[in-house]
Amino acid sequence: MTLKSEVVGFKEWLMVCDALGAGRQSLMMRKGGIAEGKGGFQWQRDRFLLFPTHFHQQQAQVWWEPSQLALADLERPEEIVIRLAAVVEWSGRLDDWAMVEALRPHHIWKEEVVRERFGYGGEAGLSVAVVRVFRLMVPITLTMEKRFGGCRSWVDLPQSEEAVMEPVLEDAEHQLRMEQLMKLMPPGGL
Repeated sequence: MTLKSEVVGFKEWLMVCDALGAGRQSLMMRKGGIAEGKGGFQWQRDRFLLFPTHFHQQQAQVWWEPSQLALADLERPEEIVIRLAAVVEWSGRLDDWAMVEALRPHHIWKEEVVRERFGYGGEAGLSVAVVRVFRLMVPITLTMEKRFGGCRSWVDLPQSEEAVMEPVLEDAEHQLRMEQLMKLMPPGGL
């Protein structure tokens, strides 16, 4: 697959990007941060590059043994290596803790992290997206800049060449994962 760089990055913990890239999970959860504005977090794009962050990175908050590649990236916080892109196939808001709890086998966050995000800001709920993840055949390396920092989910990225990508999961495995996850999601969404 080829894709003109989306020039927008979605900031996510490096460990979560590692799990997405390994095919361990195909969903993302977000509550929103200080810079999200009055409307809170929104899935603004249905295609984006995954911008791995070291900010708030806490390996103790996930059930995941990082790859050697992720550990090497942690050693270079002045560089951002973008290795993945995502396409949102379903998104919606989960306001029922039982629905969020049912997703536990499908992600790497520890329960206390998910519970904290769910209740953050006094309004229960999380924005969830089920994604198909693609590996960039040639990673994009950026120097960390001030404009990439802060408590926001979306960052504009420099224009780059057309990216050639391959899916992390084969079609049949991805379809099976989608079927499993869609059974746990409320009707509607994206």
